[in-house]
Parts: sequence; C-alpha cells; structure tokens
Amino acid sequence: QVQLAESGGGLVQAGDSLRLSCAASESTFSNVAMGWFRQAPGKEREFVAAIQRSGAGKYYSDSVKGRFTISRDNAKNTMYLQMNSLKPEDTAVYYCAAKRGLGNFYIPTSYSHWGQGTQVTVSS
Repeated sequence: QVQLAESGGGLVQAGDSLRLSCAASESTFSNVAMGWFRQAPGKEREFVAAIQRSGAGKYYSDSVKGRFTISRDNAKNTMYLQMNSLKPEDTAVYYCAAKRGLGNFYIPTSYSHWGQGTQVTVSS
C-alpha cells in the first residue's frame, strides 16, 4: 500500500514562494495520477492541482492557475508543487494524494491514498 509524505510547508509572507514535495513509498508511483488538495480551517478540502502518470497532463484550480506549477519525477517517486506569488488566502494544510483508476481529477473521492499534510501559512 502506497504511503505518501509531504514536506516543504512553512510560514511565508505574501508574494513569497514555496515548493512542496510529496514522496511516495513504492515504485508503482509512476503508474498513478497524483493530486494536491488543501484545506483551510472551517472549510472543505479543495482541489489545487493534479498531474497524469506521465506528467503530460496537468490540471489546476482557477484560484492557483498561473501561480502554482505541479510536476513529478517518476525516477524519484516524488511529486512537487511550486507555489509562487503566494497570497494569504492560500493558507491551508496541503495534502498530496494518489489517484487510482478512472474518475474526476477534481474531487477528493477519486483519490485512494493521502499524505498527512503540510501546513502553509501566508502572512499579509
């Protein structure tokens, strides 16, 4: 069973950048699509970005499009989220997730395995 571990979160100021990483425990990482979600206090978990197995197809929420970039390195079993021009409204716990099979990239129920999350706090 794949295990996922996020890292790279922290406290930054508005306009700064962060890069999140998601390390997977097994070599079948290259066989699954992956996604990033986030959850702010009192809010539902929301889609941020997703990437197909090969890395060729990428999907973004409107709120991060043009600022965030998702990527993956299948040789390292690792996925990344480069976050630029951060805003206070980006403050949340960020989760990476592995998607199994068919299903909508944009909804949490399409993903079968989740990391523990990493906190991102953006001050104004």
